[in-house]
Amino acid sequence: MDYSIAEISKITGLSAYTLRYYENIGLLSDIERDENGYRRYADKDILWIDFLIRLRNTGMPIGQMQKFAQLRRQGNSTAGARRALLETHQDHVLNEIKELEQHAAVIREKIVYYKQLEEES
Repeated sequence: MDYSIAEISKITGLSAYTLRYYENIGLLSDIERDENGYRRYADKDILWIDFLIRLRNTGMPIGQMQKFAQLRRQGNSTAGARRALLETHQDHVLNEIKELEQHAAVIREKIVYYKQLEEES
């Protein structure tokens, strides 16, 4: 099945502008075009866009995303380099989670403190 840029925008939540930008900077490649030159996206493109969104939402810089996309285009011979890039990113994500858990613990303590103050009033 193929999709227009408007349909892909609705499916992924990315604007048409962002989809074009991702194509211009090399995150999206090999997007098919119809006889009128309009972009036509395939199911495989949706899967790739979803993965890019996950990378973006977990804080991967655009430059690293571009490197990953470049390695992906080079084929299976770059599997090790792609894995290493993802492992580094995963370490970053896990550290972020740990920091957020620490922040949440402090906030919980403050909530308990304020509940006690309310009960004393």
